[in-house]
Amino acid sequence: MTAEDAPVEAGPHARPDLSYGDYLALDQILSAQRPRSGQHDEMLFIIIHQASELWMKLSIHELAAARDRIAADDLPSALKMIARVGRIQAQMIQSWDVLATLTPSEYGRIRPALGQSSGFQSFQYRQLDFILGSKNAGVLKAHEATPAIHAGLVALLDSPSLYDEALRLLARRGFAMPAEVVERDWAAPYVSSPAVEAAWLTIYREPERHWDLYELAEKLVDLEYRFQQWRFSHLKTVQRIIGGKAGTGGSAGLGYLARALESSFFPELLKVRTSL
Repeated sequence: MTAEDAPVEAGPHARPDLSYGDYLALDQILSAQRPRSGQHDEMLFIIIHQASELWMKLSIHELAAARDRIAADDLPSALKMIARVGRIQAQMIQSWDVLATLTPSEYGRIRPALGQSSGFQSFQYRQLDFILGSKNAGVLKAHEATPAIHAGLVALLDSPSLYDEALRLLARRGFAMPAEVVERDWAAPYVSSPAVEAAWLTIYREPERHWDLYELAEKLVDLEYRFQQWRFSHLKTVQRIIGGKAGTGGSAGLGYLARALESSFFPELLKVRTSL
């Protein structure tokens, strides 16, 4: 028997009853693609969106933990988690390149099978929005039919965002933060503050003195940059495939995606660049 034929020795935590497929639940994952149109290209459409939902799940897992670590003054752990989400976003951006191989005529043969389903109904996308600070109670209506999901979204809406916790950290570090910034109605949209911009300006002008906060600022900027790249790639892919048509489920299509690009999760971190 050659070395290649030798059995692999079991480690101290080996589970002989657990296979690779069992551990990853591959039977459930690989049977979750159920095309409805009978068209070859629908498999691509389903897998791209399912994979995106899995990447969003990991992003939510990381960002929620990063927010909690910032609240606990554990900035090194939070920075690692935020940086990881940036890499996840790079994967999600590339996925639009794959979906863009779908031509308008190919999508047209799939679209009737989608019914009223729409990406607008993605509750994980809303979770990401809320964790990052884009609060809009109006989007909850789309999830009223699923009480558990609706309740989870309400809880996130009513909780501090990642940016809220970053600003509360600045207050704990001695920066002058207005009460309406650090103790506010967390469900309300964030309103940019000159005092917050002034605090970030101090950090950017003295990075050596405030190095971990400077790192946090740059990680947040990178996160928003990649998230907006993802949104832009989404917009251009939709434009390439359906043009200016309305989206499925009555969504606004390009108009909605274009408006989303105009918003900012961390407005002062972009404004401060003009002041430097």
